[in-house]
Amino acid sequence: MKQIEVTIMGQSYILGCPEGGEHSLLEAVGNVDREMSAIRDAGKVKARERIAVLAALNLAFALAERPPAPKPAAADDDAAAVDMDGLIRRIDQTLATDGQLL
Repeated sequence: MKQIEVTIMGQSYILGCPEGGEHSLLEAVGNVDREMSAIRDAGKVKARERIAVLAALNLAFALAERPPAPKPAAADDDAAAVDMDGLIRRIDQTLATDGQLL
């Protein structure tokens, strides 16, 4: 797995990325950075942890509002579940190494 250094709201993170997934990961990082920066720049929330939670909720809500994608074949369901598990592991690892969210 390849490692990529990214910056979100001025903080550097090293993220694991599968080969060929760089573009998607950088797009996701850009979305998170824009959302977190917008919340911070609004001036009402100062704590990084709260900004991160609000940004996650905003992005999750935006995804929930999207029209449903066509249902993939059964074999694709297993691959999607593995990818989601990997994403959750990478987020947990990144947050665990940050140590300070405030």
